[in-house]
Amino acid sequence: MPDKRTIEKARRDKRKGKSPSTQAGEFVHEEIRKIRHGEHGARSPQQAIAIGLSEARRAGVKLPPPKRGRAKARTRKSAEYAYEAGQHKRKVRRRPRVARAVKRALKREPRSTASHRALSRQAHRAAGRRSASSRCHRPQGGPDERGCAPLGGCAEGGPDAGAAAEIGAVREEGRRRYAAFLSRSCFHCPRVARLFMMARWVKARCAAATFSNLPDHAFCGAACSARP
Repeated sequence: MPDKRTIEKARRDKRKGKSPSTQAGEFVHEEIRKIRHGEHGARSPQQAIAIGLSEARRAGVKLPPPKRGRAKARTRKSAEYAYEAGQHKRKVRRRPRVARAVKRALKREPRSTASHRALSRQAHRAAGRRSASSRCHRPQGGPDERGCAPLGGCAEGGPDAGAAAEIGAVREEGRRRYAAFLSRSCFHCPRVARLFMMARWVKARCAAATFSNLPDHAFCGAACSARP
């Protein structure tokens, strides 16, 4: 069952007018996070992405199942069931014994299938299977500066919706890694930041001392918002 935060992110993407593949990317990213945190494993990156797409369809994302010839019959049947359940066209059958068996089987699978290298290889393979026109799709609003559409530019229900969700999850993970790198940079080291905060404190103290006779510790809040 996806988290409420993931469902809210997908709904926010829908309100912004983004494609179903972009909305499904939120569920794929959550599934990758679960695998990395050790909640369960996956036999391959494709299985991890398929689980995320199934969760997205069950949550109500209008991501149609793959067409004939794009996936195996068993995969298409499972996707059709999840899509109809999410669109309230089918009554969901609860099978607790099967759910427990699936959970035990996934716990035995490896976690390395959701690594950065494995997902990068999968994204490159998925992009290589797509045509040049689908990789550089021109939306109704026109191309961007590079002549290409954004990630969510694929047509709804097209054969490249799953590939767009894969690449979107990899790009989002790259942005998170870059933000984590900046948070661990030397600027945030206590020894380095101490000089910076002292300069702010002195500047705030000198500026505020002309208007009041408060003690030094009263300028701690002003030091955080003053310019260096």
